[in-house]
Amino acid sequence: MAPDKKEVLLVALGGNALIQKGQEGTVEQQFENLAVPVGQIARLSRRYRIIITHGNGPQVGNLLLQQESCELVPRLPLEILVAQTQGQIGYMIESSLDSQLMELGILAKPLVSLISYVVVDENDPSFANPTKPIGPVYSEEEAARLPYPTLKTPKGFRRVVVSPRPVTIVEKREIRKLIEKDFIVICCGGGGIPVIREGRSFCGVDAVIDKDLASARLAEEVGVDIFLIATDVKGVALHYGTPQEVFLEKLSAAEARRHLEAGHFPAGSMGPKIEAAVQFAEARHRRSIICSIAEIAAAVDGRAGTQFG
Repeated sequence: MAPDKKEVLLVALGGNALIQKGQEGTVEQQFENLAVPVGQIARLSRRYRIIITHGNGPQVGNLLLQQESCELVPRLPLEILVAQTQGQIGYMIESSLDSQLMELGILAKPLVSLISYVVVDENDPSFANPTKPIGPVYSEEEAARLPYPTLKTPKGFRRVVVSPRPVTIVEKREIRKLIEKDFIVICCGGGGIPVIREGRSFCGVDAVIDKDLASARLAEEVGVDIFLIATDVKGVALHYGTPQEVFLEKLSAAEARRHLEAGHFPAGSMGPKIEAAVQFAEARHRRSIICSIAEIAAAVDGRAGTQFG
């Protein structure tokens, strides 16, 4: 099939695509974990033009921990650490995908990992209220001595930063051109490098952007046909984790918004994923999906996950 006849599929990989709960997160474990989603994406590339986005929570947390553990070199701002993880994880996904494509006999598929900026609004209300926990865990005494705000979490005290909403993806035109040429594009890692406009230029800010909301914005701006969020559960559930738990195979945007307002989807877990899936479905009038990492291909075919539309 000619590239311009194939639909565009965006797969937003959650953090568990690389590091699963209870794992140390060694390089060997991350490559082994990547084989599950990447193998499916390689097969799907025969039928779809592909964009891959990804989380970076554990990786950027490890970089922050390394900085806290060493006084011999200057500490780097958060936007630089996000850029570092984009390169690190982009390399891991791209090399894994290249191997999977070769195993399938797909030898001429072009791949590219793209360092991505995402513009945020300097007047976003979140700048007055840092709430996103990142990095190492501290005791209450350690937290009191830190030069930045902290929040008590179930694990202990952690640094909190702002999480503004994505306004636009700076490289959207380049991504669109690459997709038109049937490149598999890996981009917007960790929600993208957050920047604000200063005249005609950009300035990085100490913040993190939700990966799923940034992916939904990218999907809108480049004209994606199917937007899929891959995570560590099989789909969307009401009363999650209780005896009344029920998974939903299909949701309209209106139904999803009602459940969101009723508090079924917490802001720290499923909430942003629901919001991203609904945002895309309403803007593009196309299908969005939330599914497990292991069922990406089945979900694209409509046989797994929660389908929005």
